[in-house]
Amino acid sequence: MTTFVEYFKLILTGEKEESRDAARQVRKLLYSSHAIRSEYEDVRPIINDAPQEYAKISEGWRQENFAMAISVLHFLHMRDSEPDFLFPWLFELIQHENGNVRQAAVRMFENELGPLTYHIRCPGEKSSFHDLVADKADRIIFRLYSSLMDAMNDLWKPKYSRYKLIDSLPTGAFKSVQRILSEIRDDCGEKYMKELEKRLGSKYMNGIELAGLCDCEICKKRR
Repeated sequence: MTTFVEYFKLILTGEKEESRDAARQVRKLLYSSHAIRSEYEDVRPIINDAPQEYAKISEGWRQENFAMAISVLHFLHMRDSEPDFLFPWLFELIQHENGNVRQAAVRMFENELGPLTYHIRCPGEKSSFHDLVADKADRIIFRLYSSLMDAMNDLWKPKYSRYKLIDSLPTGAFKSVQRILSEIRDDCGEKYMKELEKRLGSKYMNGIELAGLCDCEICKKRR
């Protein structure tokens, strides 16, 4: 039976079709009855070193395969370092020209948001994910949201003003960034977002309300 580590070796060194097939087998193995928990520890170093390994890849198709496979097992990465240590890499991926790479980045951002927003969604309850204190999580959420807003501004095109919902936006980096912003608003809730937007100093960027293209429950109520 092929292991996660062996699949990643094929992804990184195999020919194009071999690498592509290995990337898709990672998901199948994770959800199959053949996955062995001990294999998680074996593949964890690859997950933890993903940004450094990705930087060595020159072929676009191999970048796609690697990013997609990492996103499937992203939940395994160690959380004892700063929780936002992967964000620079994820910001690189979310602006990639390849849609599958961007989708992988969206999944990994969403995976990070669960632990980061736990103290907001479940106040007073201790998280089994990490020992991150609320103040530090708040600072990370603020930096993440601010950086995503900056990215949205950089990616903005006048034609986007015609669209009212994220799902209707043209495929691209702008849409991917909007999806993460929507996820943050949904996870954090209206009260928290009002305070966060107040700290940012403005509810408007490029003449568009922050909630203008968002279809989360909070922003639906604002329309």
